Amino acid sequence: RSDAGETVTCSESVDKLLANKDGLAAFRTFLKSEFSEENVDFWLACEDFKKTKSSSRIVAKAQKIYSDFIQADAPKEINIDFHTKTHISQNISEPTLSCFDDAQRLIYSLMAKDSFPRFLRSEAYKELVKQQQNRNQKRWLPFL
Repeated sequence: RSDAGETVTCSESVDKLLANKDGLAAFRTFLKSEFSEENVDFWLACEDFKKTKSSSRIVAKAQKIYSDFIQADAPKEINIDFHTKTHISQNISEPTLSCFDDAQRLIYSLMAKDSFPRFLRSEAYKELVKQQQNRNQKRWLPFL
């Protein structure tokens, strides 16, 4: 099986989707319906976190991401492996801008391989396509 090319196109499409306001909103609505919107929320929180400049803000934001998404019984706990979770827990007292990278990669790949293909078959996606066609903005939807 050589689906490497397919995977590249898929991740480009996921990137375009996440970067597009309407696309992101439709994807979140879809994930909500599947009870997995914490994945995209976590991904967005990580993207925001990596742009943080001041070290006091880094600590505060890292703690918030940790308590929202990572720690046991977090309100929006993401599904990551024990090893990754432990690694973050050990480093959270002195967080760096890359401390969530592994978890973010895992969640991204989960969304790309799992949620995204289902999203493309969903009503939320069909609605989005309709809106885009009405506005003649098909350009950002390379997977049509």
